[in-house]
Amino acid sequence: MPINQPSNQIKLTNVSLVRMKKGKKRFEIACYKNKVLEWRNKIEKDLSNVLQIENVFLNVSKGQAAPKADLDKAFGKKPMEEIILEILDHGELQVGEKERGAELERTKNEVIDIVAGKLVDPRTKRVYTTGMIEKALDQLSSQAQAQQQEHKAGTETPDGEDKAKATTLPKWSGIVTTKSAKSQALFAMKALIAHQPIPVARMQMKLRVSCPTSVLKQAVKTAPKAQADGEEKAATGTVKDTILAFMEKVESQDTMGAEWETVGLVEPGAFKGLNEFIESQTKGRGNVEVMEMAVGADD
Repeated sequence: MPINQPSNQIKLTNVSLVRMKKGKKRFEIACYKNKVLEWRNKIEKDLSNVLQIENVFLNVSKGQAAPKADLDKAFGKKPMEEIILEILDHGELQVGEKERGAELERTKNEVIDIVAGKLVDPRTKRVYTTGMIEKALDQLSSQAQAQQQEHKAGTETPDGEDKAKATTLPKWSGIVTTKSAKSQALFAMKALIAHQPIPVARMQMKLRVSCPTSVLKQAVKTAPKAQADGEEKAATGTVKDTILAFMEKVESQDTMGAEWETVGLVEPGAFKGLNEFIESQTKGRGNVEVMEMAVGADD
């Protein structure tokens, strides 16, 4: 004879939980592993691929579904789908050690790939392998941990200018899963450039920008878009001011008749924004030409 479970109990296995405390109750939803982050990152858009069951629980492991009265008291009289979406989007994701390790490894690989694609050896203009970048970041992480231990132990720290410099330099302490890979990669690059465990500089492009002189002194009509790496360039002043603001280093400026030309270095993430800015401000009469794809920042 089959044994029937109570109708309000549903057993689920191989599950990732998302929890939210609302009022004095804790509510849970049962999701498929790895799907919650895909949903939050807008990769997965089908809710049915995320949820193991479209219901809210007080305790998933016991199969205890949340009574309607508790849901109404905590969330108001919202439809079940709205309650599920609120928990899914804003609740705390519970993952096992194995899943946490896999997520950390994915984030680490993404951070290192971004960093390796944006830094070069300023002496040779060559990019570093991901392995070399990983070792350099591990070295910085070890240094930061050693400094922490020295501080806790009360051992001596550098005095004067050295101490001031040590406290202002960015400290790299390793990859975490609570921050985006992009933001961590930007901070990792700052730390590598500041500490120089290996000779590094931001990869830059050498560009020649030409523009009609009649446009140079005009006020900027529309702000240029943010760069790909999240660092924005100011859009104040004239067209000329904004073009020069895109450049990390201006090598030359020259005026030939009715045309102004400048050569300088920009970071790759700024290229698209600069090109679109020139196109919009000059109505196609300006031009951005790539002279070198990868130049060390100190060249």
